[in-house]
Amino acid sequence: MKLTKKLPKTSLIIILFFLVLILEFITPPAYVFSYLYTGSILLVNNYFGRKLTICITIITVFLTLLNLWFPLDQINNLPTIANRLIAVFSLIVTACLSEQNRHYQERLIQQQTLLQSQEKLVRLREDFASTLTHDLKTPLLGAIETIKAFQEQKFGGVTSEQQKVLNTMIRSHQSSLQLVESLLDVYRNDLEGLNLDLKPLDLTVLIENVTNTLAELANSNQVYLALNFGESDFRQSLWVNGDQFQLQRVIINLLINAINHSRRGDHIEIILTSQFNQQTVKILDQGAGIKPEEFSYLFERFYQGNSDRQAKGTGLGLYLCRQIIEAHGGKILAENRYPSGAIFSFILPRLCHNQS
Repeated sequence: MKLTKKLPKTSLIIILFFLVLILEFITPPAYVFSYLYTGSILLVNNYFGRKLTICITIITVFLTLLNLWFPLDQINNLPTIANRLIAVFSLIVTACLSEQNRHYQERLIQQQTLLQSQEKLVRLREDFASTLTHDLKTPLLGAIETIKAFQEQKFGGVTSEQQKVLNTMIRSHQSSLQLVESLLDVYRNDLEGLNLDLKPLDLTVLIENVTNTLAELANSNQVYLALNFGESDFRQSLWVNGDQFQLQRVIINLLINAINHSRRGDHIEIILTSQFNQQTVKILDQGAGIKPEEFSYLFERFYQGNSDRQAKGTGLGLYLCRQIIEAHGGKILAENRYPSGAIFSFILPRLCHNQS
């Protein structure tokens, strides 16, 4: 099959070569047609490789110089010899450059093949993860509803001790469901981007609602939540153009992280500040700090460091928070708190009154 494909190319090379050869030897030496041999050299190098290229280059150089003495009755002068030598030089340079170009093209093809293989692998992995997480939601939801039915005593009486066990089971299944949904969202956002339903939104109201929702979790961990407005003693509104559902996920995630990494009796501060062109939310806890070498990886997907904070997480929550905040045109940050604890904050563009 390969031989069949090369036959027309071989014929073209031979025809071109002999055409130049005839023109070279039927005209006086002053007329230099050897430059046209470059076509044959380029074609041979492209289709047949290095060895044949060297052979055809040697032959063309020999024929170019031979024309100085053959036919024998020709008289050569210095310009004619110089032209022939220049033609020889151009043939050699053409062979060298064509060989370099062929190597470059081969490396380029190899890189393209490697990239295509990697892209295919990434797509397969993401499709697998997306399908798997999507299929896991159904049994988890079914299990949660079944346990709730037991709690409601639809299958018979339930003691107080059994209720505690059922509550633990529900929390465990809900945590698993939250992980599955986060994983699904992360892959969907990476593939399709994050679609936001942007509306004027007061971060103060949103955070107050979230803290009320998480009050029971904080009480059970004996952790105290405090909301303040920096240097101001008065309640302020922090207006942004945002997606309420997505920003609520960020706040819930950061607050739950702070609660989970706090000890009994610790205080978590939520500080809201408004500046000229941005709104800032800071969540300060008194738990374990973050190792300096981990800051650059903290918001990467599936990253789990060696500190106590990362060891307790899945590596998805902070990455999802980063996706959401960056989709809003903001940025999310982390730093250590003195003498102990960590500060997680995010900054969003301020919504001006004329925009709303």
